Amino acid sequence: MAMLPPDPVYSLRCSEMDAVSSVCFHGNERLLAGTIKGNVFMWNLQTNRPAFHFKVGEQPITSLHHSPERLVTQEKGGTVTLWTMSNNCYARDRTISGNYLGYCHSAMHMSPNNPHGSVKLFYPCDRSTIGVLHITDPTEPIQKLVPYGPNLPQLGAVSCFTSFEFSSNLFLLAGYESGHFLTWNVTLGTVVDMIAGLGPQPTTVDYDLVTNRGVIGGASDKITVFSYQRPPTIKVLRGTELLVRNAGLNCVRIRGDRKVFASAGWDGRIRIFSWKSMRSLAVLLQHKHGSIMDLAFSPQKVAMWGAPIMAAAGMDGQISLWSLYN
Repeated sequence: MAMLPPDPVYSLRCSEMDAVSSVCFHGNERLLAGTIKGNVFMWNLQTNRPAFHFKVGEQPITSLHHSPERLVTQEKGGTVTLWTMSNNCYARDRTISGNYLGYCHSAMHMSPNNPHGSVKLFYPCDRSTIGVLHITDPTEPIQKLVPYGPNLPQLGAVSCFTSFEFSSNLFLLAGYESGHFLTWNVTLGTVVDMIAGLGPQPTTVDYDLVTNRGVIGGASDKITVFSYQRPPTIKVLRGTELLVRNAGLNCVRIRGDRKVFASAGWDGRIRIFSWKSMRSLAVLLQHKHGSIMDLAFSPQKVAMWGAPIMAAAGMDGQISLWSLYN
């Protein structure tokens, strides 16, 4: 049975900010929020006030990422824009037009062993294609991961992905509309594994290399737990399933300390689970109207609360901040 839910440490909202569709931390003291009307708000977590906001476009901001040098926005339709900091705001650096009709969060990869090394962005392109953009050096050619071969089924559009490094290679686990998951060796540009039956219409996936365990959410009322069979064969192994009361998840996120993971529901509920036991710990009910679209964990402690913080993006126009089981 889930424990009584804690209260949020704060709720960020202002009259100018509409429904929030994406969030990301910049360091530990700044939080960026993308809205369905195409705006990005920079929140100062020392004052809990918006420092500034700016217009990206007319489409919802489906994903936000921040590398050491750049902000990355992804709009509905697939357009990706790189921004650089300029006079306490952001200046548009490069825009890559999109042709993607579905809903898929992009993913940014920074090497855990070399935080100052190459940074890559994975984003959905047309059909089943995934683009790989080098954020550190945007002049490098864009790599395209295009599934092909006589044994591949009709995959449909890509719907979620997560990356990890192993044995000096970069891998990407990608889910598709068909329910199939492909594991890509991005370094070689080849598919090394394919599996079906991990859940219908997957929308979100996260994986932790250290514990060799990941979670998948989608349109169903289940969260699928999986692991990898290690080399010489890279192969996804299906594990247990966790039930949620109401079907539909937009996001699953594993916290960096591997103590908890969280899911963002279509029903407006945030569910917290123990990463070790997979036991349900709490259901957070701060957002009364609309879905939770995105979740983000601060890299380290946020000074205001002396603890790592989780931010949740709500379609009700607020961002709830939580200190959970620290």
